[in-house]
Amino acid sequence: MSVLVYIEQVEGKFKKSGFEAVSYAKALATAQGTNLTAITIGNIEENELKELGKYGASKILNVNNEQLKNFVNQAYASVIAEAVNKEGADILVLSNSFSGRGLAPRIAVKLKAGLVDGAVALPETDGGKFLIRKTAFSGKAFAVTELTSAKKVIALMPNAFGVKEVNEDVTIETFAPEVKANDFSAIVKEIVRATDKVSLPDAEIVVSAGRGLKGPENWGMIEELAELLGAATACSKPVSDADWRPHSEHVGQTGISISPNLYIAVGISGAIQHLAGISSSKVIVVINKDPEAPFFKVADYGIVGDAFEVVPQLIEALKVHKG
Repeated sequence: MSVLVYIEQVEGKFKKSGFEAVSYAKALATAQGTNLTAITIGNIEENELKELGKYGASKILNVNNEQLKNFVNQAYASVIAEAVNKEGADILVLSNSFSGRGLAPRIAVKLKAGLVDGAVALPETDGGKFLIRKTAFSGKAFAVTELTSAKKVIALMPNAFGVKEVNEDVTIETFAPEVKANDFSAIVKEIVRATDKVSLPDAEIVVSAGRGLKGPENWGMIEELAELLGAATACSKPVSDADWRPHSEHVGQTGISISPNLYIAVGISGAIQHLAGISSSKVIVVINKDPEAPFFKVADYGIVGDAFEVVPQLIEALKVHKG
């Protein structure tokens, strides 16, 4: 089986989730006794492309087309599917990111391939079966899916595998597939990016707060704590609905799903809808003055106390530690 991996880029730069997808695909290719090819779409400098070799790609197909400057779901899916057929790949790997969740099913349909989205481990192939562990029920459980199709699409959950350097020699090839007009029936007219220093979907540490902060004027301590930790900031749905914080920070079932290494929840009760978006976090720390808050049932560490007393003490302790 040969393996192809699609790597997203933002303004010509790759994200950590992309390097993680390459690392996962390389491990899969090695297990299958084959090399790894990557496909990228966009105007990306050669030095940036060569970074993919550090994580296991031995060949890169780069598509640089002005029509594809901005992400267009259907057009990108067509290009990636064509690359799979060009390379004769049996397995396609991509990140289960916001765009990846839209691409994966479209590509699977085009290739008549089986799909696993939210994969969290390498496939098990004992007994001739192809079994993959994935998240289920909004991250509250795991399922093992068997793919029996000739071609397979795997969407890897961010922060599920890790980034591993192997330093392959890499060759870069220009790939110019036909771009069809009917793939542009719906296009992106404008992209407005959040201005946070740390991107929320890719953040390894997230500091989040809810209605327990009582108002938007109290968010300064959350931002200060996040800055000290090198973290992104997030919030619960009631907070974004009240316009205390931008909707781009809303994490939960109807917001952004994240899987950081550390999630700190301040003044959030822990409703099931919120937990659905953060349950893949490696470590969860909860700060809440209500000892019966549902969030404590899923927390790895909990502090029962007033956020307005606890958070400033954490900030001071971090300042002393850094000093």
